[in-house]
Amino acid sequence: MRGQVSQTLSQTPWRERSEKVWPHIAAALDGLVADNDVVVIEGAGSPAEINLMDSDIVNLRVARHASARCLLVTDIDRGGAFAHLYGTWALLPPEDQRRIAGFVLNKFRGDPSLLAPAPEMLQQRTGVPTVATLPMWWQHGLPEEDGMMNRAPTLGTGVSPLPPEGARFALGGAGGKTPPAPTTIAVIAYPRISNLDEFQTLCNVPGLRLLWAHSLADLAGLQPGDWVILPGSKHTSSDLAWLRQQGLDAAVARHVQQGGAVLGICGGLQMLGEALVDTHGIDGNAPGLGLLPLVTQFAQDKTVTKTAARFAQVHGPWSALSGVQAQGYEIHHGQTQAHPAMLAAGAVLHEVAPGLAWQSGNGQVLGTYLHGLFENPTVLQALFGAQAPNLETVFDGLADFIEQHFEPGALKRLLQAV
Repeated sequence: MRGQVSQTLSQTPWRERSEKVWPHIAAALDGLVADNDVVVIEGAGSPAEINLMDSDIVNLRVARHASARCLLVTDIDRGGAFAHLYGTWALLPPEDQRRIAGFVLNKFRGDPSLLAPAPEMLQQRTGVPTVATLPMWWQHGLPEEDGMMNRAPTLGTGVSPLPPEGARFALGGAGGKTPPAPTTIAVIAYPRISNLDEFQTLCNVPGLRLLWAHSLADLAGLQPGDWVILPGSKHTSSDLAWLRQQGLDAAVARHVQQGGAVLGICGGLQMLGEALVDTHGIDGNAPGLGLLPLVTQFAQDKTVTKTAARFAQVHGPWSALSGVQAQGYEIHHGQTQAHPAMLAAGAVLHEVAPGLAWQSGNGQVLGTYLHGLFENPTVLQALFGAQAPNLETVFDGLADFIEQHFEPGALKRLLQAV
């Protein structure tokens, strides 16, 4: 709950959890409404899942609490869009039907005029107008859902999120500081991977190939200039055991031996160390990969915070991060520090951000607790010399797209009606 484990929720049957969760959702929503002029709420799934309506907290209950004016969006690329819109509207109680202020057809291919007279006929049956027909838009730059890991490798296009004539971005260092950019970045996709949307910006870097590695074969073609990333994990010791079962631990070690770069983020950082020590039964004890002279002790209290830091002198393939200011967030039980016995035995460790990031002596391995590293424009510029669209520019592009394709004034009328 809000980033912390809730034993009460864990012990509550699924359908009974909503009443315990709802007060927290309502408080968060009320806080957003008080602090902002406009709040946009995205429902999860369908508002007409009649088997779940009595315990719904992600659609209608939120809309009712906020007295929200609602748009119902359908994916027309799947087919059956008008039946979907009408059927959803028909299954809603009358008071909720009145909340639907407009229908939106998304992912349409072709000439919107060919849809007539279906939108008019739908309005006759429901009283709800179709306020937008949005064209199919590839490479919009939004993070994908978890299913993205099952797709083929993604080659960065550098396409701006401003269709259709958006600028393309070229790789190139700033003042010679930027090192040669990797051709491939392989992200290890363990079963309990977390926070995977933070790598979306890498998909937008021109010429960069983002690969989700599920098996040993996925890492077979890596070159010394490529990167391997160990991302966050919902259960570090279990994913570390899976890594070893797949033989990926040895593959990561070989990549380092061949001069390759490895980055660990949060749980991935913990895996790179010498050991995971768990005296509270939170995650589990395990030997680490031994690529950084660190030890992680799991604590009962969880760190959940926004974080900003400036990198000190960074070495090797990560040297472009030296002096770069970055911000993100931390969410972890483990507390990591240098392994004193290993340092006494001669191991070299560079702490390049106090309590937040460490680097191996040869500079090839870097670990950090900072999630959202690649969402910083300064980091993208330093590492790739590319003005890859970040989430802010992506949202700006989406706003322009909506303005272009919505019925003129439709959104403003919704806001004025609240």
